[in-house]
Amino acid sequence: MPDGFHPIPAISAEALAGLSNPRKTLPPKLFYDDEGCRLFGEITRLPEYYVTRAEHALLKQVAPQIQAPAGVALVEYGASDETKAAMLLAHLDASAYVPIDVARGALDALTTRMAVSHPGLAVFPVAADFLEALHLPAALLARPVLGFFPGSTIGNLVPDDAVAFLRNVAATLGAGARFVVGVDLRKDRAVLVPAYDDAQGVTAAFNLNLLARLNREGGANFDLDRFRHRAVWNEEEGRIEMHLESLQAQTVIIAGTPVHFRAGETIHTENSYKHTIAGFQALARLAGWIPEAHWTDEAGLVSLHLLRL
Repeated sequence: MPDGFHPIPAISAEALAGLSNPRKTLPPKLFYDDEGCRLFGEITRLPEYYVTRAEHALLKQVAPQIQAPAGVALVEYGASDETKAAMLLAHLDASAYVPIDVARGALDALTTRMAVSHPGLAVFPVAADFLEALHLPAALLARPVLGFFPGSTIGNLVPDDAVAFLRNVAATLGAGARFVVGVDLRKDRAVLVPAYDDAQGVTAAFNLNLLARLNREGGANFDLDRFRHRAVWNEEEGRIEMHLESLQAQTVIIAGTPVHFRAGETIHTENSYKHTIAGFQALARLAGWIPEAHWTDEAGLVSLHLLRL
């Protein structure tokens, strides 16, 4: 290796790929380092953030109705916390739990907790980007499988990517599998925008932590005081968008590469699509799934969908 050559860390390469676009972006999976996971945990407890509370209440009501064969393996996508999975496991004769998440530290902590709370349950943590094609651990190949994707995380995917994800899940779980998916619903912007721009500034800290992470791990020199968090409802697309707005013209260095910002230019960090029941079912059918049942809470805030292959 030549003197002076320093390979760019993967996180820097991903950041530079997004920030080189005419409309700058950063992939939302970069939110979830240890600090990002901690902040997201705080977000779920905020008064403005209805998603977690509404889905918990709905799942508590619905979980006894979700049937699966004895010995089923519960495969949870985006599983940095086992709270919702435990609600299903309480009503399943499950032999295994497979939490999949990009945050390895959160998975390690989850696995430790599960050893105490569910000592007879085999846990197979998978540290991976769940948007990629995955293979289940070999020990699960002969077991029936129930997939689980709560939190309306599927709303972070543009519709084409949501269909691609659902197809990947079908390929991973295999014929005969079923899949429980949490989906946030369309509602008034007066409810939506505060859920992503809370009065305490926790969501802003969560968004800005993405830049702090690039400073810590990606050789960047972002000045966080020169950016601000913005949450915008895009009516045409049916989604909340999270952005980081540059407060002035500036140049940031990432792993030796300069990135220029105009005053007012934003980095688009996340989408959160809000679906209708029929709209989500149409996406599921495009991916080869058959909608079997769906439930909504009394206020019509969130929904749970049971799909089958």
